[in-house]
Amino acid sequence: MPEGGHAARLAAEIGSLRQDSYVDGPIRAMAVATMFWGIVGFLVGVVVAAQLAFPLLNLDLEWTTFGRLRPVHTSAVIFAFGGNALLCTSLYVVQRTCRARLFGGKEMGWFLFAGYQFFIVMAALGYVLGVTQGKEYAEPEWYVDLWLTVVWVAYLVAFGGTIIKREEPHIYVANWFFLAFIITVAMLHIGNNIALPLSLGHAKSYVAASGVQDAMIQWWYGHNAVGFFLTAGFLGIMYYFIPKQADRPVYSYRLSIVHFWSLIFLYIWAGPHHLHYTALPDWAQTLGMVFSVMLWMPSWGGMINGLMTLSGAWDKLRTDPGLRFSVAAVGFYAMATFEGPVMSVKAVNALSHYTDWTIGHVHSGALGWNGFITFGALYWLVPRLWGKTELYSKKLAEWHFWIATLGIVLYITAMWVSGIMQGLMWRSYDELGFLQYSFVETVAAMHPYYVIRMLGGVLYLSGALLMAYNLWRTVRGETAPKVAVIRAHPAPAE
Repeated sequence: MPEGGHAARLAAEIGSLRQDSYVDGPIRAMAVATMFWGIVGFLVGVVVAAQLAFPLLNLDLEWTTFGRLRPVHTSAVIFAFGGNALLCTSLYVVQRTCRARLFGGKEMGWFLFAGYQFFIVMAALGYVLGVTQGKEYAEPEWYVDLWLTVVWVAYLVAFGGTIIKREEPHIYVANWFFLAFIITVAMLHIGNNIALPLSLGHAKSYVAASGVQDAMIQWWYGHNAVGFFLTAGFLGIMYYFIPKQADRPVYSYRLSIVHFWSLIFLYIWAGPHHLHYTALPDWAQTLGMVFSVMLWMPSWGGMINGLMTLSGAWDKLRTDPGLRFSVAAVGFYAMATFEGPVMSVKAVNALSHYTDWTIGHVHSGALGWNGFITFGALYWLVPRLWGKTELYSKKLAEWHFWIATLGIVLYITAMWVSGIMQGLMWRSYDELGFLQYSFVETVAAMHPYYVIRMLGGVLYLSGALLMAYNLWRTVRGETAPKVAVIRAHPAPAE
């Protein structure tokens, strides 16, 4: 064999061995689960949005009422779609950045995959059957919580063990965010779900705390589920995949470290802003408001770092649909992390609390930040996980981007208008000091905006279906037919 051919074959074998040293089978399964649960969550979201606009769609069945389907939607998009995205990306990233095989090997990877899917199914069955704690983002009963604790500890062991046995001396910043997310979510989950079951054979339990103490613990958990599950974890995705997609180093590594430590310290104290004007002591409400306003600075520091990473590579936005999703996601992150601190200010919260403005804020972050950064990561990751050279169709990905963006715009603007109108109607008095509008009148006034929200959800779901088709054809190794370009005049000779 010629010397050059032998060298090429040897290099290919070394590359193959290096790639085979990573555990990717479970990660591929997690990528598929991410897409599957995303479509399920978006679909149920459209159903419950339609039920709010047209209550007859509850179908007069206990299993299909809004009250039972709504936690199915929230858990499906946060913990099933978002959770699988975090498992998939974090286990992919930690192996590559540490140059080490996943701790526990394939067995650990497959246990995490199967164990987490089992948790999702058990939780969803409980919601539909009415077996829940009734706590926001923490509805599963004690037996589901126990199983999730086992899976989550295994996740920490796998991730942390991979870092400990790393061959790369430096710990890349994405792993800092992933590790903070895993450890803090474990603490939040255990602290908020301490409960006493009626008996080992009974699904119902009573939570350890009660009254305002239970409310404080719940929103310490609830807001930090946003802060660490939906923010810190997804920032780990941002810090790895945007530099990869842009083929540029992180703009400022020093800024990323400042971003990390300031975000981790400040976020944990912001939960009380969910309890303004309640029985919670006023000093605790003010503390939550102050820390929420302070959060604006590290959040925008991370946003600047993400966007400035594209310095010298902005032209890639025209040709890389995955990068387009990721950059748009950072824009939505900036918007949501500015709006949140504003809404935590007591004077603003007096208008916004309990209104659809809060729903619009949550979904600008969830659909725009979490959804788009996940889509961007999957568009980059799936071809590489399955060893394909390119995405099946960039054109379909572009359609997905614009359809989903339009869906988000319809959704959040409808909820902003609806929420501010709702708050103003609730605090409107006549000349005698009586409420000017009844509650039913406020509901009737919001109906057109609920229809618009439903349409926005349909568009977002349609984009996700396009993506699923695109990724499926990519995995099969197919290439979309090229469109011939007809020139009016011959091209100049090169």
